[in-house]
Amino acid sequence: MDISTILGIIVGFGLVIGAMSMGGGLGWFLNVPSAMIVMGGTLGAVLINYPMSDIFGVTKVAKNVFFQKELDAEMVIKTLVEMSRIARRDGILALEDKVGDIKDPFFAKGMTSMIDGVEPAVLSRILNTELEYISERHRLGAEIFTAMGNFAPAMGMVGTLIGLIKMLVQMDDPSSIGPAMAVALVTTFYGVLLANLVFLPAAGKLKTRSNSELMQKQLIISGVLSIQSGDNPRVLEDKLHSFIPPKKRKSVF
Repeated sequence: MDISTILGIIVGFGLVIGAMSMGGGLGWFLNVPSAMIVMGGTLGAVLINYPMSDIFGVTKVAKNVFFQKELDAEMVIKTLVEMSRIARRDGILALEDKVGDIKDPFFAKGMTSMIDGVEPAVLSRILNTELEYISERHRLGAEIFTAMGNFAPAMGMVGTLIGLIKMLVQMDDPSSIGPAMAVALVTTFYGVLLANLVFLPAAGKLKTRSNSELMQKQLIISGVLSIQSGDNPRVLEDKLHSFIPPKKRKSVF
């Protein structure tokens, strides 16, 4: 569970709801037609804009906003350096017993392919192609959330126009002006709130998580290819440390 995401939701919605409850009641801000316009309109626009398969696929990516088990880059470097030592001492085939201890599928695939004797150029192409498709899936997920963040305020404006039209049509009935104006204003409020406290922040978190994961996988590719080429473990460590900030670097030696 990502603490910053949960904390952000609690702080953001908590303060907004607290401000809404001051000097009045939360009931003033509850309007079913407004919610229908914003949520229904946003969902409809997304369905028009993207294939159904992409929308269903983004649900798997969306969980990364709340749940993301990231690899420890320093631990990955330590593992790769240790494997480099074994490979130089006993040969690459000696790493076969170590692959079962690797939990990350991408890392395990790279090591297995290397042990199986896949040539460096082919192995590099395979891993980088998979990396590109991972990047594309993450990009699409963030893009859909960004689109929802753009559509929600627009649907809020549609609700505002609907409310204003109702108000103008019924100007001869003073009792109907208040409810129509409420729909007009609350709908815009819903759209802006959802866009800026849900959809756009989720898109930003997905982009950040994607960049971190892609960096780790690039580190793995570099390490696997270095082991395959027989690089010195110290050289390998220096090469891999270039992927992480200096303050996080811990030498194995």
